[in-house]
Amino acid sequence: MIRSLAAALCLSTAAASPLQAQEAIRSKPMALPVNDATPAPKDVPYPGGTIRLEVDATDTVQRIFRVKETIPVAASGPMTLLMPQWLPGNHAPRGQIEKLTGLTFTANGRPLAWKRDPLDVYAFQIDVPPGAKEVAAQFQFLSATAPNQGRVVVTPKMLNIQWEAVSLYPAGYFTRQIPVQATVAYPAGWQAATALRGRRSGNSVAYDVIDYEALQDSPVFAGSHFKAVDLGSDVTLNIVADDADELDYKPEQIAKHKKLVAEAKALFGSMHFDHYDFLLAITDEMGGIGLEHHRSSENQVEPGYFKNWDSGEALLDRNLLPHEFTHSWDGKFRRPDLLWTPDFRTPMQDNLLWVYEGQTQFWGYVLGARSGLFSKQETLDAYAQIAAKLDTAKGREWRPMEDTTLDPVISARRPKGWASWQRSEDYYNEGLMIWLEADAILRQQTKGKKGLDDFARAFFGINPGDWGQVVYNRGDVIKTLNDVAPYDWAGFFQKHVDGTTRETPKGGFTLGGYRLAYGDTPGSITKAVESAQKVVDQSFGLGLTVKNSGEIASVVWDSTAFKAGLAVGSTIVAVNGNEYSADVFKMAIKNATDARTPIQIIVKQDKYYRTLSLAYSGGLRYPRLEKTGEGEGSLDRLLKPKT
Repeated sequence: MIRSLAAALCLSTAAASPLQAQEAIRSKPMALPVNDATPAPKDVPYPGGTIRLEVDATDTVQRIFRVKETIPVAASGPMTLLMPQWLPGNHAPRGQIEKLTGLTFTANGRPLAWKRDPLDVYAFQIDVPPGAKEVAAQFQFLSATAPNQGRVVVTPKMLNIQWEAVSLYPAGYFTRQIPVQATVAYPAGWQAATALRGRRSGNSVAYDVIDYEALQDSPVFAGSHFKAVDLGSDVTLNIVADDADELDYKPEQIAKHKKLVAEAKALFGSMHFDHYDFLLAITDEMGGIGLEHHRSSENQVEPGYFKNWDSGEALLDRNLLPHEFTHSWDGKFRRPDLLWTPDFRTPMQDNLLWVYEGQTQFWGYVLGARSGLFSKQETLDAYAQIAAKLDTAKGREWRPMEDTTLDPVISARRPKGWASWQRSEDYYNEGLMIWLEADAILRQQTKGKKGLDDFARAFFGINPGDWGQVVYNRGDVIKTLNDVAPYDWAGFFQKHVDGTTRETPKGGFTLGGYRLAYGDTPGSITKAVESAQKVVDQSFGLGLTVKNSGEIASVVWDSTAFKAGLAVGSTIVAVNGNEYSADVFKMAIKNATDARTPIQIIVKQDKYYRTLSLAYSGGLRYPRLEKTGEGEGSLDRLLKPKT
């Protein structure tokens, strides 16, 4: 039936506005303006003068840090004090504001009222009264007494002070413009190590005045069992441990750490610190950490680092120091432009982490091999494990590697049920694989005359002795690579970084004289991982990792295990009619050579049981690197010592 034009238009309008009928019965408030009262940071000196920060760190039982902070002021009126939120090296807002308690302010001997900014819970607003020359703040930082409260930083034998947890700073200034003098009271008899320098009086240390940016970048490890070892070139290995015998090392072990320093110096060509302090905790009581700083690094390894040097578990810990040391050049001195911020309130944008972390991961393994902390074969085994694991990241089909650089903010490093499909912080290891291929291309383009060493010296080795920051962007990276050897580096990164991919880059292997292969015997690193984590790792074949208890730790998306209906958290209780054990499970997989005879398992999920068939015929699959040619390839040359 043909309607009139007017009727048709009327019907059309009514159909396009389904919400109009609701307007008569719904109140509609208007949005209020958002007022950010916190002043933006300016690159001018803080006019008040030097802040005095006093920390009582003597409570190793209740683990409470007690803080008094005296903040000189130049004028009366509104003032905002901030607790650091965006912490360098964390790549996300990780400030523990929930642990700051008991906050009071006084001026001229009288208490001051304070108000928390509802738009920024890290910001505290006060009014400085006329005539006041300083404001005194007092508060406690309630460090974790159990791991479910966060990382444990105090035990009866050691502690870790991170200044962002025990201090406030005035808003409105670049943190490098705010001078601070810190004093810490330590437990009786303890020794402390930090990149700061100061004077000890009894059990207290008064540290020299330094700017707040550098203070935050200079954490402390202290303990009752302590030893400092000179590694040369103004680098010190400061060790705290749960037990005194963990401090006993062999000369040849320290020689490898000294060689690490020498190899890094040879690689980059210059140092960007006046001194450097490795802070190394050998403990299973204080929480784990591996965090870079410009003149130091925080590192935790399991007991046995020296005592069980030849064990697989100790082997896994030896990549930590080379990685964090490299960060002094890559990540601290040279830093992505959008990742550098003038204070700890401005959000970091996590760009170029595949350089910041990815190339650091690359150099960490190279320096580990060159120094002897890893043997060459152990390094090759690590590369095989890394590449094979990355190939199980099926999420690369929808999520580009570049997007994983935002994962610290997106997921806050919480556990993931389907990590292979969700992807995680792949910019670390996939970044390593990209730079491994870049090195091989440089060597191919220059007929072996140049490699990524030349890039490192040109990019990170500038301005000897400078321990400030020099920022860069992707264009700077590409230009320096082209200065070493012309190539389509923009297209190279667009392919591997910006787009979705089918597998991790392996040009570093194929151009370097190797290929990734699989067999039924684990390499040294895979074997160490299975031993340390107490798992059977068959993510490379059947598609899952199972704890020795039978609990499923991971399932690879779209694998045989996935298609059978397995999920993380379920428990395998029986395999082919036998009670589950790691050996029974591995034997069943090893014998699985015909998919027509599937592996039969019984799985418990919550309080329910299921019987499942795994139609799999690949046997045990473990990754390894195989040589593809005669003689020395570019990967072999990359791993050779330079000193």
